[in-house]
Amino acid sequence: MPPGQSEVELYAALRRDSRDGMSNRALQCTYGVTWSTVNKALTSAWPRPRTTTASVRPSKLDPFTLLIAEILLIDLDATRKQRHTVTPDLPPSDRRALLVRGVASVT
Repeated sequence: MPPGQSEVELYAALRRDSRDGMSNRALQCTYGVTWSTVNKALTSAWPRPRTTTASVRPSKLDPFTLLIAEILLIDLDATRKQRHTVTPDLPPSDRRALLVRGVASVT
């Protein structure tokens, strides 16, 4: 299929040349397509629409979005040098709350 040529135009050209007497093998060589593409073009005027992909799986972080929002709010009140640290400088009670909620399991 030449660049810029749509699949519909390719199908039309394949059908036109087939009506003019060109063999399927010659159509394959001329247009650089496989035998299945030639057969699809000869059986149907329109190419099959693209299939949609399966639904997107939910994020693994979805159960923790509220917790992440809380951590970011706490981060706003922290001093400049304590913001965005890898291990947050939280009181022990907050650390225990994070562990109970399962934050330690998210890596």
